[in-house]
Amino acid sequence: MKITLSVIKADIGGYVGHSATHPEVVAEVENYVRKEVDKGTLMDLKMLTCGDDIAMVVTHTHGTDSEIVHRIAWEAFEAGTEVAKKLKLYGAGQDLLTDAFSGNIKGMGPGVAEMEFEERPSEPVIVFFADKTSPSAWNLPLYEMFADPMTTAGLVIDPKMHDGFSFEVLDLFSGKAVKLTTPAELYDLLALIGSVEKYVVKSVYRNFDGEIAATASTQRLSLIAGQYVGKDDPVMIVRAQSGFPAVGEILEPFAKPWIVEGWMRGSHNGPLMPVSFKDARPSRFDGPPRVIAAGFQIAEGKLIGPADLFYDPAFDSARRKAQRMADTLRRQGIFEPHRLPTEEMEYTTLPKILKKLENRFYDIEEHKLDQDKIMEKEDMD
Repeated sequence: MKITLSVIKADIGGYVGHSATHPEVVAEVENYVRKEVDKGTLMDLKMLTCGDDIAMVVTHTHGTDSEIVHRIAWEAFEAGTEVAKKLKLYGAGQDLLTDAFSGNIKGMGPGVAEMEFEERPSEPVIVFFADKTSPSAWNLPLYEMFADPMTTAGLVIDPKMHDGFSFEVLDLFSGKAVKLTTPAELYDLLALIGSVEKYVVKSVYRNFDGEIAATASTQRLSLIAGQYVGKDDPVMIVRAQSGFPAVGEILEPFAKPWIVEGWMRGSHNGPLMPVSFKDARPSRFDGPPRVIAAGFQIAEGKLIGPADLFYDPAFDSARRKAQRMADTLRRQGIFEPHRLPTEEMEYTTLPKILKKLENRFYDIEEHKLDQDKIMEKEDMD
């Protein structure tokens, strides 16, 4: 029997500011969805939080893009939003961009990562959940997990992985996707996904048999709403072991922090810091960006876990390095490259400032001529 693993997340109110979630809001969302598990509509549920975002991890048999599952998630987030409003939490309901559910939660604000598969004799999966960053944050680690033998030894020594993996890459602006096969098209892949403002990895498949290996949320709130309404705070599902990268290979990219976009007001570059569940509460300059790794074993559709996979002193060095990187970038203040480049600021509140000033810009050469004429007239007088 095929099962579907769905991870659906939303920011429906921060406590305090954008730093964390309130337990009453999380409980309201969980209680709403738990009723559907009890009725048998869903097989199992686990809740995760990262920063001011809430994610429901559910198993079911309805397939991906199911109206039944997406409606449950939407209505659960609506219920949680009502609690957030009563508590006057910051940005209550900010990821719910419309007033009514329209059959599919995609394009309505919440982030979604889903995959359908036949459960293996042992089915370990890892759910990654990030705050204060965008979907392109997964580009580099997915490349290292599934295409870099210096990170994933299994690409060389595991016969089921030796044929490599295919990456489905989405153009965020056109909505079109392309599938690139590695290692044959590795350089083509890197040419695209290195442009993190435009291209994101949506899914990864094993070349050996086409089996899905990983999938990520790819929603960009700014492109949906037409303005900045919070960063996208993406989720990702990665299957592990037995023909896929080992758990340690999947986690290895996060041992070396890299720069992602997001952080304060979604307008700054910063290091992605791997943290335990308890430390996923970004507060310094509303950051720096955080990521948690929740490990599950799936048994007959039941979610065994989560295991807090970054709760490991082996990642302390990565956390210290991320702190140093944050210090270096913060020294830039409002200046680039800490602040995002102009084209990425399009959907923030900066255009409102530029609009106010637009009539005060002038052609410097014409202005000089005008000034010369004024001076000539004054000399004549």
